[in-house]
Amino acid sequence: MIKIANFAANFHGLNNCMENFTGTITSKLPGTETSIFAVMSALASEVGAINLSQGFPDFPISAKLIELVNKYMKKGMNQYSSMLGVQALREVIAEKVFNYYGASYNPEKEINITAGATQALYTIISALIHDGDEVIIFEPAYDSYIPAIRINGGIPVHAQLQGPDYHIDWEIIKKMINKNTRMIIINSPHNPTGSILKPDDLKMLEKLTRKTDIVIVSDEVYEHLIFDGIRHESVCLYPELAERSYVVFSFGKTLHATGWKLGYVLAPENLMKEFRKVHQFNVFTCNTPIQHAIAEYMKDKENYIHLPEFYQQKRDFFVDHIKNSRFTIVPSYGTYFQVLDYSKITDEKETDFAIRMTKEYKLASIPLSPFYHNNKDNKMLRFCFAKTEETMKKAAEILNKI
Repeated sequence: MIKIANFAANFHGLNNCMENFTGTITSKLPGTETSIFAVMSALASEVGAINLSQGFPDFPISAKLIELVNKYMKKGMNQYSSMLGVQALREVIAEKVFNYYGASYNPEKEINITAGATQALYTIISALIHDGDEVIIFEPAYDSYIPAIRINGGIPVHAQLQGPDYHIDWEIIKKMINKNTRMIIINSPHNPTGSILKPDDLKMLEKLTRKTDIVIVSDEVYEHLIFDGIRHESVCLYPELAERSYVVFSFGKTLHATGWKLGYVLAPENLMKEFRKVHQFNVFTCNTPIQHAIAEYMKDKENYIHLPEFYQQKRDFFVDHIKNSRFTIVPSYGTYFQVLDYSKITDEKETDFAIRMTKEYKLASIPLSPFYHNNKDNKMLRFCFAKTEETMKKAAEILNKI
């Protein structure tokens, strides 16, 4: 037994050590602040504003899916699953990908369940990027890309999507590629703009990366949220691209359950081996009963094949209710986001206007400037329409008054 006197002496010594610690550290992400999503959602909550900022639905998820989660919890599926993910779920994914894209992925060697898409993206970058490796990203870009690249010693190379439709100028990309280019990250349907990649884009990417060691990371979390009868141009549709690509998906977007943080990644065996080397140490495995529940739920295609129509109806409803406002509507072809141009209303910076609108008008949005490395200000705000009609009506009434 340790005597009280000795304990007191040791504690006093610890205090002396703490007094010697200056608190000085060298940040691996200097200048990085709290995500704009968290900031705007917190502000919306604080002032009681309608929250169309952070991308999550305000309507219930499937009662059947909840029952299935409960079913597998009661069956005792509550311990660690395989590092790869529940086998039944990987098999359902393999079948789904083949039916949609005609691509064959081995459930054992080429599919892995992840704790959401952001974890998958971070793990991919951590597994492949070394000091000095260059990664081409397209801005405005989802805000997790750049920090993940930098913290792993990589160098983000910023290519800007071209307005007004946010398309890629491939001649610019051609000039950016060099011997240090290790990775290109694409995102379609695109968050935050709602733009999409077209067949010619994938063909150009295929051409530019042919006979190189460049790896493609394709962020396709909104694969089922695409409108107007347009086909989602997945990397999986292009065999030559697929052999050098990680393809990332999200169940949170597909099942209206963002808080479950469950997704998956597809990759050829040689790339997946590197992914799993990192995955086993930063997550290892994911929520077991939810994986079993989704595996059973996804066997019925009716549970997800109507998502394009479901979200297109919401997009059209929202747009129709704000068409007479002073905002200019930027076409959204996918995701559940609508970008609005407010340049006819005010010259305020995006962040200033977004904050003022939240406080004064009680409507929260996301400015696009934080999606650029240099905070480029284009007078654009992003609104989430994954909401009930009642919520969207109230939001539209506010927008029409501004």
